Amino acid sequence: MQTPTLAQRLGYGPADRLVILNCDDLGSSHAANVASLAAMERGVATSGTLMVPCPWAYEAVEMFRGRDVGVHLTLTAEYPTYRWRSLTGAASLHDDDGYLPRTVREARKRADPADVRRECRAQIEQALAWGVDVTHLDSHMGTVQVDARFFEIYADLAAEFRLPLRMVGPAVDGQLGFGSRPAAAQRGLVFTDQLFAEWGRPTAEQMRTEFPKLAPGVAEFLLHPVEDGPELRGYDLTEAEIRVNDYACALDPDIAGLIASENLTPISFRPLRELQRAPAAMAATA
Repeated sequence: MQTPTLAQRLGYGPADRLVILNCDDLGSSHAANVASLAAMERGVATSGTLMVPCPWAYEAVEMFRGRDVGVHLTLTAEYPTYRWRSLTGAASLHDDDGYLPRTVREARKRADPADVRRECRAQIEQALAWGVDVTHLDSHMGTVQVDARFFEIYADLAAEFRLPLRMVGPAVDGQLGFGSRPAAAQRGLVFTDQLFAEWGRPTAEQMRTEFPKLAPGVAEFLLHPVEDGPELRGYDLTEAEIRVNDYACALDPDIAGLIASENLTPISFRPLRELQRAPAAMAATA
């Protein structure tokens, strides 16, 4: 008997094509919060993920109450003059200036996995304490997804908190070389069939190209919407246009029309979480 696909396990047909359109970086700034809320209220976005250590995180908690929000596990602070620290204060998680490192490479070089585990757990627990009905886990700049030491922690926490998680797509997984997707599947964790996250390529262009070619199943596309203005231009000195364009993409009626004309079904991570918490899935992760 053929194993049912993720779409079928979610109650859809074998030919159905589902898309999750996730706003990353909630809490990174007021401008990001405003844009992401508009993207979910008036645009195509279906979910978002919260950067718990960031200064505007609690505003995001209040703004997005009742909406589908996950935790964007954060081990980096990439901007040159706008920085944040970890919740736990572990020395290995910080650079020489006392902030989370600016790059994934530096974070991987410095971080003690035990400190990473404590920090990621603290971020999830803080979101839950704030009243966030956490729908999933993902990773800021992919830090906990691309290192085998950190991925083990990522998978452990997903199993412990019974949450689905963002995964790299099959092609990228092969490049990483440690089989993250098979390892997660073996543990009974729920994740999408594909991830489209090509930083620097205009998201609207990516959607126009990839939506018509999507295979049956569940795919996630990333958005990083931020409202243009002095706040954004003051902290993002090199890539502000990417975020402004993502905001426009999320509100573009042509993108919404393309979703409809391609008969794509927008969903959030909540159905994946409910599947993750079904009795059979819980037994697989035990």
